Amino acid sequence: MAFEFGAVLAFAVVAIGFGVVALTASRLLRPNHPEEAKSQIYECGEKPIGTAWMNFNPRFYLIALVFVIFEVDIALTFPVVAVFKEWVATSPATGFIALGELLLFTFILVVGLAWVWVHGDLEWVKKLAEIDGGGEAKQPPAGRRAA
Repeated sequence: MAFEFGAVLAFAVVAIGFGVVALTASRLLRPNHPEEAKSQIYECGEKPIGTAWMNFNPRFYLIALVFVIFEVDIALTFPVVAVFKEWVATSPATGFIALGELLLFTFILVVGLAWVWVHGDLEWVKKLAEIDGGGEAKQPPAGRRAA
């Protein structure tokens, strides 16, 4: 048994050693000629305008994240649905436990979607609203633009 762990340890040492040796050799052998043009941003052959740091709308990432979460839900649900009939035929208890877990998993995701939806985080264009003392939303003053 110790020999098996020794083989795993030897494999890990060789793998890490190979990576370290390859990175060290490439650092020592590569040419190093830093120039200002090499450190500039390259965008399709065009000269950059402005700085590389700019603000992106985080709503895009939130909508993309919700999409990915439901894609994972589909990816995890499909295999269960594909073999569900066999599970119920062989052992009804196993089939109904899998169904319960599947429904619970989907319910949790739907509750998360409802929470995001109620908070208005899925709206692409948000209106700027201000809350006055009475708790009612009112439109922004005429001089301000809605974001």
